[in-house]
Amino acid sequence: MEDENQTAVTEFFFLGLTDHLHQQIVLYVTLLFVYLVTLVGNLGIITIVWTDSRLHTPMYFFLTHLSFVDICSSSSIAPKLLCDIFVQKKSISFLGCATQMWFSGFFVVTECFLLAAMAYDRYMAICEPLLYTLIMSQRVCMQLVAGSYAMALMSSMTHTTVTFRLPFCGPNIINHFFCDIPPLLSLACADTWVIKLGFFFEAGSIGILSVLIITVSYACILVAILKIQSADGKQKAFSSCSSHLAAICMLYGSLFFIYIRPGSSSSLDINKVISLFYTVVIPLLNPIIYSMRNKEVKEAFQRKFERKNL
Repeated sequence: MEDENQTAVTEFFFLGLTDHLHQQIVLYVTLLFVYLVTLVGNLGIITIVWTDSRLHTPMYFFLTHLSFVDICSSSSIAPKLLCDIFVQKKSISFLGCATQMWFSGFFVVTECFLLAAMAYDRYMAICEPLLYTLIMSQRVCMQLVAGSYAMALMSSMTHTTVTFRLPFCGPNIINHFFCDIPPLLSLACADTWVIKLGFFFEAGSIGILSVLIITVSYACILVAILKIQSADGKQKAFSSCSSHLAAICMLYGSLFFIYIRPGSSSSLDINKVISLFYTVVIPLLNPIIYSMRNKEVKEAFQRKFERKNL
């Protein structure tokens, strides 16, 4: 009987974001627009960096991977969310739920470590300009990117495997719009206290490691900037870091609110709003931030359009 109960759940149902028709219409139009702009914006950055030889530098190499991760992260959530908005029974299979959790977790953790790698790149560019091209070689950049994907792979494999090895014998209604760890653990027919503690330390370890790299890098950058005599030099140095700092604050702020702060599993309704921000909105904002705040990217877009017009 215990084995039958553990295998009884073959699909899950999402509660979604709203049941009111007019809110569903507004939500659908908004999310569709945001998703399409996310695809166009991030693909535009990838294309412009690949086709403009002036942008073949480590910083823009990391930026193309960040854009790729944003596309994949948004695509693991947004299409299913759009399909479910007007559906009364928002179902997903057991395997589909595990797959969605794996991909969404993989790309979020990858983005965390990519932002840390970009912080290290900014440190080398500002604090060690004479050694920058020697140290930040193509091989080193590829190793940093590969390391980001490898860390994310280990993390996503761990939490997805542990979560879906739990017995789910009902209920099977997820108080969310995608398969995330906290709402799924609340449905398990087992004591998940130890697992929640393990996930807390896993998320904390990922956060501490990546934030430590970012903090140390920017502490050194701040010291180096304060030593610059000219105001223009200081402004240029701050400008090169502002876009990256904005992306860091948005992503880490929302992830900390959901996964690391104590008692996050007890406020699932609030978490849905924050999750919508980091899964759908942040992938849209990153290309806007990097294109609007980065002079080289704007000039590359201008050169591209001028060549097309000619």
